[in-house]
Amino acid sequence: MNPISNIWNHPKTSAAGLLLAVVTIGSVLAQQGISLGSAGKGTVVSLICGLATALLGLLARDPGEASSSTGATAKLGAWALIALLLPLPFVTGCNGKSVAQDIVNWTPALQSAVATVDSTAALLAPMDAPLFAAATAGFNAGSNLLVGQARAYLANPSAGVLAQMQTQVVTFQQQVNAAVLQAAKIMDSNSQQHALAAIGAVGTIINSILALVQTVSSKAAVAQMATDSTIKLAAVHPWLDENRAAAIVASHYGESLGLARVQVAQAESRAAQAGF
Repeated sequence: MNPISNIWNHPKTSAAGLLLAVVTIGSVLAQQGISLGSAGKGTVVSLICGLATALLGLLARDPGEASSSTGATAKLGAWALIALLLPLPFVTGCNGKSVAQDIVNWTPALQSAVATVDSTAALLAPMDAPLFAAATAGFNAGSNLLVGQARAYLANPSAGVLAQMQTQVVTFQQQVNAAVLQAAKIMDSNSQQHALAAIGAVGTIINSILALVQTVSSKAAVAQMATDSTIKLAAVHPWLDENRAAAIVASHYGESLGLARVQVAQAESRAAQAGF
């Protein structure tokens, strides 16, 4: 008998499947700006998403039904994990307010990464430092502008502020991608390693913020952002350290490295599908 269809024959896993559908549908509605009315300080969609996710967690931790097979429990855990990952990477809630807060939460890490870039030139060979400095010259200004816009969006999540942030995050991402390609030209292996590590850390954070901005942007806006993205992720991907990227994400969210790797891969996949 098909083991996938078997999960619907168990009341516990059937409930998980139903909740999975609720979370998935709720996330899609939230991405399209559909709220179905308000409930207290939030929206009905946000409330449904939160309740469904919470119930999935309770099902996964339920100590009862000791006679159930370990296989069914493992399948339930997998369904719960999928449900948590399906809405979008790096998003802990179903509404724009939580996304805005998440973007703001990334800004200290972004500022720290840019500061590391500023100090990295001293670690490079004398002939490589000027190339690196020129490639990363716009990082400070780009970081400060994006941080200010993220805070402004959290305070007033208006379409105008969002449009500015959409433009700036793509502009900064393009600066980072161009810097990666320039750093890849450095011939000294030690210099190249230092340069790519510093730029890659900034890139990980920018790509995380880009993924978050996408979740509160219309399809038309995302399409325009992708059009403005002339240096695609595929061009810089060979020079990026995915393990380091996962470590940055895991540290930021206080989660396992394995989950962070899944999130990074999912963000990259969604960005590629969107045309970045």
